[in-house]
Amino acid sequence: MTPARLTPDLLQALKSQRIETPSWGYGNSGTRFKTFAAPGAARDIWEKLDDAAEVQRLTGIAPGVALHIPWDEVEDYGELVRYAAQRGLTLGAINPNVFQDEAYRLGSVTNPDEAVREQAIAHLLDCVEVMKKTGSRDLSLWFADGTNYAGQDDLRARKHRMRAALKRVHDALPEGTRMLIEYKLFEPAFYATDLFDWGASYAHCLAIGDKAQVLVDLGHHAQGVNIEQIVSFLLDEGRLGGFHFNARRYGDDDLIVGTSNPFELFCIYAELVFAAQSADDLTCRTAQNLAYMIDQSHNIEPKVEAMLQSVLNCQEAYAKALLIDRDLLKEAQGQGDVLAAHRVMMDAFKTDVRPLLMELRAEMGLNPEPIQAHRAGGYQEKVARERGIQTGGGGYPVKEQVRS
Repeated sequence: MTPARLTPDLLQALKSQRIETPSWGYGNSGTRFKTFAAPGAARDIWEKLDDAAEVQRLTGIAPGVALHIPWDEVEDYGELVRYAAQRGLTLGAINPNVFQDEAYRLGSVTNPDEAVREQAIAHLLDCVEVMKKTGSRDLSLWFADGTNYAGQDDLRARKHRMRAALKRVHDALPEGTRMLIEYKLFEPAFYATDLFDWGASYAHCLAIGDKAQVLVDLGHHAQGVNIEQIVSFLLDEGRLGGFHFNARRYGDDDLIVGTSNPFELFCIYAELVFAAQSADDLTCRTAQNLAYMIDQSHNIEPKVEAMLQSVLNCQEAYAKALLIDRDLLKEAQGQGDVLAAHRVMMDAFKTDVRPLLMELRAEMGLNPEPIQAHRAGGYQEKVARERGIQTGGGGYPVKEQVRS
């Protein structure tokens, strides 16, 4: 196999890659059983941005940071925007929280109680205002709404409540912005989840308007589901808005992306590359405007290093997908040569792109070995000394909103 070369086209494509990291990935988080507090884990949004800046400094492709409201709520979003910009960052998707309030025990926007539904919608609309203040393009929506027992609620009525809520929020979005509607097969609802798969999200998107698109979380599917086929379908329909990248072994495990099934991640990126090179204008534009976001729970891993590993895994998968010989692949497909076509894919997947990416980083003025540079630079030791250990995690962390 010929070693991969960093051609001008490949260099430009890899330089243009963008991965958005989540603020919540830098703080303490855990399973429903236990949160293991990590030395130096970020305690507020300001420290989360500091950590994100370390990831961006070492990778050069992760300038965006997704916010979670109210966890990352501040009095002055203009100051937050400036703080981020000083560290080479931008503020990305806004993620509302309609699952932690006591009122949401029976759901948020699909709750049988109209007052609770209005409370949830008011929060979503408040997050639209946050988008305006931060310059964010995307409102990223995930709902824990569902039921645990047959007969608990009217399933069609819940569908109608979901549709009505999404429509109200959609119509409040500024021009040039989008709502990304996530879905989940199960959990925390165990009998029926209101947005149970990509088809449900897609149907709502079609009904409520052009600003609505589907968000694919890699962990939110049944075992064996072909996620790359879902990606391909939604790209062709012009309704794929973005990703929450992670990995799973059994359910929604939120492991580091690319760790449990790297071939799946490669195949997803292959579909994205194919779509971005498509002659079909809708498919091409959709692929070129996707939001690539990490969404993981770093329970026992060092937070910043885990995020670094995530971004680098996505970079490797993308680089391999760019190396697929499309002409050879199309020739084999046209001839019905099943194994030859598969070998084209496997040749790209088996390529060791690490030397190529080291060359890319040198071209970008970055350290060729980001993980080693992070470990040698002493960042983790520094924040551990300064921040100490904060017990607890998730939910509403202690926030220090005043910065000097």
